[in-house]
This record gives sequence, C-alpha cells and structure tokens, in this order.
Amino acid sequence: MAIVYRPALEQDFAIAEALTVASINDLTERHAFGAMASPGPHPFLSFSLQDDPAGLWVAEEAGKMLGFAFSWVCGDLWFLAQLFISPDRQNQGIGHALITRTMDQARKSGVTTKALITFAFNRASQSLYIRHGIFPKLPLYFFAVTRDALRLPGERLPSTPLSASAAHLRALDTIDVAVLGVSRAKHHRYLLSDAAANGLLFQAANGDCIGYVYVIDGHVGPLAISKQEAAGAALATALAFAADAGAARVSAFIPGSCHGALILALASGMRITFPMLLMADRDFGDWSRYMPRNPGFM
Repeated sequence: MAIVYRPALEQDFAIAEALTVASINDLTERHAFGAMASPGPHPFLSFSLQDDPAGLWVAEEAGKMLGFAFSWVCGDLWFLAQLFISPDRQNQGIGHALITRTMDQARKSGVTTKALITFAFNRASQSLYIRHGIFPKLPLYFFAVTRDALRLPGERLPSTPLSASAAHLRALDTIDVAVLGVSRAKHHRYLLSDAAANGLLFQAANGDCIGYVYVIDGHVGPLAISKQEAAGAALATALAFAADAGAARVSAFIPGSCHGALILALASGMRITFPMLLMADRDFGDWSRYMPRNPGFM
C-alpha cells in the first residue's frame, strides 16, 4: 500500500514516542552504547502542536506509523527536534519525505537559520541533513555522574530562584537574544509552567542578571550565561543545585566550544556518556555560552 504523509495529531504521540524509543535504541545498541531511551510523557510535543502544528508530521502505511518528524520555530530559527523512522523501514525515502514537509514550516515562517542536534555516530541521518543543506558545526557531549561521585569546587555564582514574573521574563529574553540571537519566550513560559522544572537566575556582584539555568530530575539545561569566562562557575552552581535537590544522578549537555564547562565537568568527576553533533545551515549563536537541554528542546 502507498505511504501516507499527514499532519500529526495529539493521539499520535504515544505511538510516536514508542517509535522514537525503538529507533534510538536500535541505533545506540548497534554502536555499542546500549539501550538509552525509554518511553515517557510528551508535554513538549503537545505544547508545540498547540503553538504551531505545521512542524509535526506522521508517515503511515495501512494505519501503521512508519515515521515521525517534529520541528519548531522561534523567531528566525527553525529547529528539527525529532526525525525517526521505524528500524525496519529505514533507507526507503521516508526520512526525506518527512524532512521535506517539516522544512516547509521553515519556508513559510521566513527563517534565516535551520538547525538540529543528532547523534555524532548516526552517519545516515547526517548524510540526509547534508543533502538538505544542513551541515556539521559543533560537537556536543552528554556528561553524567552519580551524586555520590560528584566533586564540585567551592566557586558559585550568586543566584535567585527563577519565576514567571515580568522582570524575569525580560531578563531571560535579553540573555537569549545576546547568546543565541533569537527570543525563546514561549519556551521559557513552557518550562516555567512545568512543576518538575526548577530554575535559577545567575547574578553579577551588582545584582544584574547574567544568565539562567533550569534543572529537571538532576539534568541541567538549558543554561545560558552572558560571560564566557563564567560558564564553569555557572555549571558548578547548577550541578550543586541539582545535587542539593536530591537527584541520584546529575547530567548535562556541554558543547565542545564551552571550554570552561568541559574542564569543570571532568574535574568534578563527570564523564562523557555519548557524543552528539550540532548541525545548521549557517553559524548561529555563541555555543561557548549556552548548554542545551536535550536534542529536541535545544
């Protein structure tokens, strides 16, 4: 039967999550990393569907889902959050058809930048993205350690709990525009509405806001800092915040250009679990001052 490509619906998300988990684990097991994905809730998908449904697509045949793609837009940035094909139906053109449809969202939105984060060892996906004009830019590393093995230096940045107040939202917007080149106001509102997320605003000695971080279940990110030289101290503050909250394991995605944070992570006992890769159609943002939350949220 013919493959049908259609806009995704809320009721597709549980099946899409299962397909995504199967695809990730098939890839990571083939590369000796073991299974690393498990099913979970999908609130960001639901949020994004309500915000802009043009970025969510399903490929199916005879009612069975074969592939799922999800992209979002913030200002001039289009970001491909997910593109996964059932392991038994890969290399059949389904990925090409899905990314073509999600990229139509970028065209209609008039963005100037297209980007994504993928596994560094996924050669097939990188080839697909390159064919669509999205090129390798920067390595990212997933670091993790148990709380008991975490060894943090004493340096900390002054901070205050992050809230959804107008003043804090303005500060977040100013930082994002300076560090990433785009506003992510809607994504901050999403995170601040999540009861599991706890955030901090980093402050200079004079009280000015110089950065922010979110921590969810021991995982740090996103983290942005206005001063590159403060990246290590910002990460140390965030990791201590995660450990103090009782997380059994702490983790973070750290870009290869964020040298201070890389040094801090290794000195604190964290180790690289797996490598990832930022790809984009042009350089954007200052990734020496930004640590993403995960490959889908950025």
